[in-house]
Amino acid sequence: MALAPSAAQTDAQDAASEGINAPDLQLFVFALFFIFGGITSLNDVIIPKLKELFTLNFFQAMLVQFCFFTAYAVIGIPGAMLVKRIGYMRGAVVGLSTMLVGCLLFIPASQNGVYELFLLALFVLASGVVLVQIVANPLISLLGPPRTAHSRLTFAQAFNSVGTTIFPFVGALVILAPLAASGGTTVQSFWDVSRVIDPDCRGGHPPVAVAPTAAYRIAETQIVAQTYLGLAIALAVIALVVWVFRNRLRGEQHDATSLSASLSLLSRPRFAFGALCIFLYVGAEVAIGSALVNYLKSSHSLCLTEQSAGKQLLFYWGGAMLGRFVGSAVLRAVSPGKVLAGVAMGAIALILASIATSGAVAANTLLAVGLMNAIMFPTIFSLASEKLGPRAADGSGIINVAIFGGAVIPLITGALADATSLTAALLLPAVCYGVIAAYGIYARKPAVD
Repeated sequence: MALAPSAAQTDAQDAASEGINAPDLQLFVFALFFIFGGITSLNDVIIPKLKELFTLNFFQAMLVQFCFFTAYAVIGIPGAMLVKRIGYMRGAVVGLSTMLVGCLLFIPASQNGVYELFLLALFVLASGVVLVQIVANPLISLLGPPRTAHSRLTFAQAFNSVGTTIFPFVGALVILAPLAASGGTTVQSFWDVSRVIDPDCRGGHPPVAVAPTAAYRIAETQIVAQTYLGLAIALAVIALVVWVFRNRLRGEQHDATSLSASLSLLSRPRFAFGALCIFLYVGAEVAIGSALVNYLKSSHSLCLTEQSAGKQLLFYWGGAMLGRFVGSAVLRAVSPGKVLAGVAMGAIALILASIATSGAVAANTLLAVGLMNAIMFPTIFSLASEKLGPRAADGSGIINVAIFGGAVIPLITGALADATSLTAALLLPAVCYGVIAAYGIYARKPAVD
C-alpha cells in the first residue's frame, strides 16, 4: 500500500541544507517502511481467520479494517502536531512504542477470546502506524543530500511494497494453518503457492458452518497472538535503536499551521477531487484485498482451502509492487492523468470480468487488479498537489486523513455482501475506480492555478 508524504515533509527538507550522512540510520528507516507496510496488509489474513472463529458476517469482519483505518482520521492531525512538538526521532519512538502496545494487546484478546478486544488492539496498532508514517517520509528526506531525497523516498517506498507482499504470504502460512487436532488440511511448504482445493466445497454448496467452541477459539487465536508478539519484539528492537539516535538531527524546525488553513485547500476543485479519489482508491484497494481470501474460497471462484487462498494474496500485492516499476517508466512518457484513467478503467474491466465469469478466470482477473493499483496513489497525490507551492505540506496532511477511506469502503462492501453476495459487492470498488478514471481525465492537463 502506498503511503502519503507526511504533512511535515517540506519542513524536514528545509531543516538541513546538506542532509545528514547516516547510512546506518537509513537502514532502520527502510525497516520502518517494510514493517508498517506489512502490518497493514496482514489484516487481509486476520479477517478470514477472525470471521471463521467468531462466526461473523462480512460486515462484522470488515470492522477489522474500519478500526484500523479510522486511526488515520483520529490520529492524523494530532499526530502531526505531536511530531512537530517533540521532533522526528522521538516521534518515531512514540509511534513504534504505540505499535508495540497494539501488538501486545493481541495476547489478552486471544486469552479471553473476545472479538472486540482484537478490534481495540488493531486500533492501537494502527495509531502507532499513523505516527510512524507521519515521521518516516521526512526522516528519510533528511538522511542525505536534498538532491537525492526523491530517490531515497522512492527506494523506501519499495521496502513498503516488499512488506505488503511478504507479510500476507507468511501470515497465510502461519495464521491460516488449522490446528492438527482439528482435522484440517496439511500445511503447505513455505514456497508452495499451488491452489489446494477444499474437498468440502462442491456444487456451489459450502459446508455448514459449525460455531467454534470457546476452547477452540482461544487455541486457534493463540497463533495470532504469537505472530504479533514476534512483531512486538522486532518493534522493540527498532524503537531502541531509534532512541539511541534520537539526538542525531540538529536544527530541526517546524512551522505552525492551522487546521482552518489546511482545510481551505478543499476549496480548490482539483485538490478536493483528488482527496476524494485517495479516499476511494484506498477504500477500493483494501476492500478487494480484504475480500480475496473468502472470494477464492467460494464456489464462484476456486473453492480453495483457507490457507491456500491466503497465499494467493502474494499475487495481488506482488502485482502492485511490480507495477510500480513498470508504471514509473510509463509515467515518463505518457501524461499521468491519462495513465491514471487507463489503469482505473483496467481495474473496472477486471472486476467486471471476475463477476461475470467463474473459476480460475474469476480468480485471476480479481488478483490482477493489484497490478492496476500500482501507480494510483502516488499519481493521484501528485495531480492533486500540483501548484500548491508552499501549501503542499498542508495538502499532504489532508491526504493522510483521506486514507480513512480504507475504513469506510470495506465496511460498506461487507454490508453489501451480506445483503446480496460477495461477488455482487465487488461492484462498489468498481464504482470507486470509475470516479478515479474520471479524475484522471479531468486532471490530464497541467494545473493552471
